[in-house]
Amino acid sequence: MTEHKPLLRALAGEAVWPPPLWLMRQAGRYLPEYRAVRATVPDFIGLCTSPDKAAEVTLQPIRRYGFDAAILFSDILILPWALGHGLAFKEGEGPVLPRLRDRAGVDALDPTRVAAATAPVMETVRRVRAGLIAEGFDRTALIGFTGAPFTVACYMVEGGGSRDFAATRALAYADPALFTLLINVLSEASVTYLSAQAEAGAEVLMLFDSWAGVLSPSLFAAHVIAPTARIVAALRTRFPSLPIIGFPRLSGMLIGTYARETGVNAVGMDTGMDPTHVAATLPPGIALQGNLDPMVLVAGGSALADEATRVLRHLRGRPAIFNLGHGIVPQTPPAHVDELVRLVRA
Repeated sequence: MTEHKPLLRALAGEAVWPPPLWLMRQAGRYLPEYRAVRATVPDFIGLCTSPDKAAEVTLQPIRRYGFDAAILFSDILILPWALGHGLAFKEGEGPVLPRLRDRAGVDALDPTRVAAATAPVMETVRRVRAGLIAEGFDRTALIGFTGAPFTVACYMVEGGGSRDFAATRALAYADPALFTLLINVLSEASVTYLSAQAEAGAEVLMLFDSWAGVLSPSLFAAHVIAPTARIVAALRTRFPSLPIIGFPRLSGMLIGTYARETGVNAVGMDTGMDPTHVAATLPPGIALQGNLDPMVLVAGGSALADEATRVLRHLRGRPAIFNLGHGIVPQTPPAHVDELVRLVRA
């Protein structure tokens, strides 16, 4: 089916034009239909683990905008939750987790729980794949994902979000054996989790390393590139033709090394990256994904038209996927997303 799906063609190394289009956080709070579903469940984890509701919100932006990919509605921190680590989402605070700072915390993680805990997520994948077919979106690919080990470790060590993840970086330097053990546990669990998504019907897999850019080059090599390469290699053994997108956000000039050494099919660019400079560092055939500023999608009008045209100009002539440099923000007017779709496809 690759020839019928623009996203899969781009990930196979084809310079598709206009480029396939999807947006990070395309399902979410900016959509009134999402807010209506969210109001029916008491907490965010409950939404992520309710297959009927999670499948519905995954499909909502496809029905509204006809994007070239649906991305599973879930969260990058489902994996630590599945491993038995505590997780809650508090209004105004974001994710809250127990702080993991010692060997006992790592030893308490239970990889044998992952399959059963994430079974509802796999049912969501199956329902979305069936829904895309049933509703006539035969050109739309389905993306599964997880948080990459380093980014997941950041939230586990800090106990939630942070400006600079200083405690995480300090632990990586002060106790490299412990931190590497945590990364290894998360890497193995990621393979299990992503493999199950592929078996359930995901056609593309994506690793979100949202905080990769806080690391020094040596730690980036050890805790971003190395685990990603192991995950990609393990997945390729099981699913040789399954494309994988890596998003090492804020990685700057290290993105080229990341692409060469991890084996991903595409790299996501954050807002601050120059696509022309990134392209010059990539091996042939690696697709670029990105990188419109989410705030220009809020602004709309001539600013949106100018910036979208600039991104398109940089992407033309190579394998590429039009996306944002980070996720859609809640205050985005849905009509501006309509306008972006028109601009890209025109």
